Amino acid sequence: MTTYKRILLKLSGEALAAGAGVGIDAAPVRSLAAAVAEVAASGVEIGVVVGGGNFFRGVSTAARKMDRVTADHMGMLATVINALAFQDALEATGAPTRVMTAIEMRQVAEPFIRRRAIRHLEKGRIVIFAAGTSSPYFSTDSAAALRALEIRAEILAKGTRVDGVYDMDPLKHPDATLYRRISYTEVLTQSLKVMDATSIAMCRDNGLPIVVFNLNVTGNIMRMSMGEPVGTLIHP
Repeated sequence: MTTYKRILLKLSGEALAAGAGVGIDAAPVRSLAAAVAEVAASGVEIGVVVGGGNFFRGVSTAARKMDRVTADHMGMLATVINALAFQDALEATGAPTRVMTAIEMRQVAEPFIRRRAIRHLEKGRIVIFAAGTSSPYFSTDSAAALRALEIRAEILAKGTRVDGVYDMDPLKHPDATLYRRISYTEVLTQSLKVMDATSIAMCRDNGLPIVVFNLNVTGNIMRMSMGEPVGTLIHP
């Protein structure tokens, strides 16, 4: 069992929200921030990508009659709101944090510059990557895969509401089977909806392992970062 030196943690926007999955709830934000700060304090370098689905997503019902590019840009801006909220909660724990955005807005956060992001991580700062890739038609899963590769993370960790990757949606099918290990190709050929196909293919083509785990189990973020077998490992 080996502790990872550098990880990229992908959080959904809904992870910061209340039970309805809308807006920002201070309690889960503080809880997540405390868990991430604890991992960072142990010496693990952490980059974070937060989704924006608790406010707006480009493929939502609300965006159905909108221009897709406009809708996706709105979703990117939603991730900036979440990134700032998460930064505030992290800094309340004493953890040094930087928000870097793919869409430039200098009054709010730093623009994403790869070398600067790596330097922040090397100095022990938690880096939150916001505004996706800045390009429409790409999800925050794809942004997470891209940023993980750019910062040379050892693993891409996706926190979810379930224990890992199942053959069916476990929230709808109680008899769904949990995979402990599965290949990128199996995820793609079986159309398992844990992440979008672009992000899975990007990780496959660059040999970046993915771990999918339950974010709501206390201590799971630390266990994952220590290399303990939590959730599902997606690998070659």
